[in-house]
Amino acid sequence: MHNFNRKITPVLASALLLAPVAWAAVPDSVQVPAGNKVALETVGVGEITYECRAKADAADELTWVFMGPDAMLKDSGGNEVGRYFGPPATWQAADGSSVTGTQLAVAPGGDGNIPFQLVRANPAEGEGAMTGVTYIQRLNTQGGVAPAMACGQDNQGERQIVQYQADYLFWKAG
Repeated sequence: MHNFNRKITPVLASALLLAPVAWAAVPDSVQVPAGNKVALETVGVGEITYECRAKADAADELTWVFMGPDAMLKDSGGNEVGRYFGPPATWQAADGSSVTGTQLAVAPGGDGNIPFQLVRANPAEGEGAMTGVTYIQRLNTQGGVAPAMACGQDNQGERQIVQYQADYLFWKAG
């Protein structure tokens, strides 16, 4: 039986969206290729679940393993416009259209923050806001890292939920 504990980490309010000037500071590894333009800007606010379990490449060692996200996607007015959940990592618009993707690159997000990320989107399911999305960029991350508490025999199988926030930019060819 899994023990579900919640670790509430305050997530500081950030600017809802990155100003275009800040985009210049995005590390090269997570830059979107030329020929794409931002089609939708959102802020994901939610939680990431980790489980204390054996490492994939070392069954005798235990570590906190990423199990998946569950976040609301909000527009600049704070209105919910979709969800981000997984696995697999899925971004779903309120109109029902959704995309999954393949991670291409990550870059440090700063101490205590999950990394920035660049994802190549798979073809959308359903017609709507996610139709034609080519890339998804995760920037301005806050929180979301694996728990700091020990992961060992005493708590193997335990799940911890941590809070996080990140800007998600959806790009389309154009």
